[in-house]
Amino acid sequence: MKEDQSSARSKDNEEFAEERSITSRERARSQLNAEVEAFLARGGAINEIDPEVTADPPRKPQPKYGSRPI
Repeated sequence: MKEDQSSARSKDNEEFAEERSITSRERARSQLNAEVEAFLARGGAINEIDPEVTADPPRKPQPKYGSRPI
């Protein structure tokens, strides 16, 4: 059982190291560029959103003191 855990950890470490390598990043970047180009070629559009726009605006805090039943 310990061997299984240690081999799983080393496998996780290898995968994590692969995620951080330059070649894997270049591969992901080129795949993303290809997907974006295909999307645009099919007639898709990319809209820019202003940086100050948020999907979930802040809400007024709700008082919850004493809201739990006894």
